[in-house]
Amino acid sequence: MQVDAYNLEIRDGKTFIGDRASRRAFHSILDDLRKKISRFGGDPFGNGKNGSRKGEPISKKKLDRMLVSGNPVAAGLLLGAIEEYAQIFAEVVKRILRTQKWRGTEYIVIGGGMSNSRIGTLAVGRAEALLRMAGIKVSLVPIHHHPDEAGLIGVTQLVPPEGLRDYDAMLAIDIGGTNVRVGVVKFGMDAAPDLSRAAVWKSVLWRHEPDAPTRDAFIDRVAKMLADLARRAEKSGLKLMPIIGVGCPGIIGHDGTIRRGTQNLPGDWSSRDFNLPHRLASALPVMGVECTEVLMHNDAVVQGLSEVPFMHEKRHWGVLTIGTGLGNARFTRRRARPRQN
Repeated sequence: MQVDAYNLEIRDGKTFIGDRASRRAFHSILDDLRKKISRFGGDPFGNGKNGSRKGEPISKKKLDRMLVSGNPVAAGLLLGAIEEYAQIFAEVVKRILRTQKWRGTEYIVIGGGMSNSRIGTLAVGRAEALLRMAGIKVSLVPIHHHPDEAGLIGVTQLVPPEGLRDYDAMLAIDIGGTNVRVGVVKFGMDAAPDLSRAAVWKSVLWRHEPDAPTRDAFIDRVAKMLADLARRAEKSGLKLMPIIGVGCPGIIGHDGTIRRGTQNLPGDWSSRDFNLPHRLASALPVMGVECTEVLMHNDAVVQGLSEVPFMHEKRHWGVLTIGTGLGNARFTRRRARPRQN
């Protein structure tokens, strides 16, 4: 599988267009609608102890419940926010598809936290309808795995398949602007050699944004999470591959440095003297974890790679991840080489 492009940075004035279609953007739209309607009869979402204050993001589960069985006015307001967000999302997709490296894409997988909700699926479905009515034939489909797990499972595609056969699982890290998830991914190659049965065995989530750690404290905490999971895997009899896969925001250099795009992470991750794979590899042996290599790619790329086993019939396809920002990556399936006589 070839990665054609990722982390597109299309600007609209001083801002990136992807920021207009992020999870935060949806909550900003909803909050603005709540402010407007509150002037004429109060906030239908409630306030104080029995409701959610304006400006405070409401959980996905609560929004989904309100849409189905909540206050009809609140549900109507949600539908309005979904429509407004869907129109923006559709325009962002149009802009992305017009770029040279995304031309010809007719299939886009939608991942990220917001995709795992009824609100998110309705918004994406409405965006696809708008695109088709505009004459743009594109399918927007949900990612196969749970979005929280796709960013871990995708790291298996960073390793050549023949290198997986002697092991049961590997450690994986999915770094986001709000959370970081660390897990053990079982390959499941006995059941499916194409890794379509790969699955997360155990994972641990750390919501780092409220803690506001330094960069070094962040890495130390992640290393400890990895070491703990490695010990649990060993006790359970799993043979871990001596490779850790990492999905991280930003433009990733071949040497493991991060050129830009980590503005939502704590500290300076784009410094020339900072190398995340090296830092992790050096931190882990001290904690008793045997690690020989750390492989890293952009987090949206890694989420997209989790779809590789399901893309045998697709030539050009992409992934958009709706989270703190809007991650993006575009792929081309390599044609099989003809056999030599």
